Amino acid sequence: MLILGITTSTMQVGSAIGGHEGVLASIHTSKAKRHAEALVPSIDFLRKQARIDLDEVSCVAVDVGPGLFTGLRVGIATAKAMAHALRVPMIGVSSLDLAAFPVRFSPRLIVVALDARRGEVFTASYRQVPGGIQRLADGVVCSPDDLAGDLTATGEDVLLVGDGALRYRETFQELGSVEIGDQGLAYPSAASLVQLAHARALREEWVQPSELEPFYLRKPDAEVNWTTREGREPA
Repeated sequence: MLILGITTSTMQVGSAIGGHEGVLASIHTSKAKRHAEALVPSIDFLRKQARIDLDEVSCVAVDVGPGLFTGLRVGIATAKAMAHALRVPMIGVSSLDLAAFPVRFSPRLIVVALDARRGEVFTASYRQVPGGIQRLADGVVCSPDDLAGDLTATGEDVLLVGDGALRYRETFQELGSVEIGDQGLAYPSAASLVQLAHARALREEWVQPSELEPFYLRKPDAEVNWTTREGREPA
């Protein structure tokens, strides 16, 4: 079984291919919101490096968010199109889970903070369990100050990862119990996506393309701006 993984929920575009043998190849690139231009060429480069034809792929996995609206739309639309063309099922994985997975062996409380723009972060907490990690609650969107308060209230040693942790480093670095992950842990990993999707594929936890939807956590900027305009009183 070969799985193609696609992640576009942040500034970074990633793709990976793997299966029973592990991750065979992965690529990540960042081109300042040019997700649509970067994604398809990166997938083509990836399959050539892995010496795999797309018709060998038996599942398409995609990062469903939360994350940047444009990136999510591009990634999910591309993944759906490929799954339809290849006639294979899909698996959707949270961007927060993907960011937490590389540090799954940490005994500390693992917290992911992804940059949500507008002075906010998408965040969720995890604990190490046999065989991986477990998310403690659904992801939420909040301000860095609110997250810092929550981290202090836990009274635990925390490993904080994600580009939101780096962007608002000054808010978190004064918390003595919090260690901030480095740049290598800033974004959801396509390699992690393939690994997590493979475990779900073995359990046959498939999703049909028509059923897969992005997980936004809040309204798009354009919708918020339009609502605000409609709510204004005439000048």
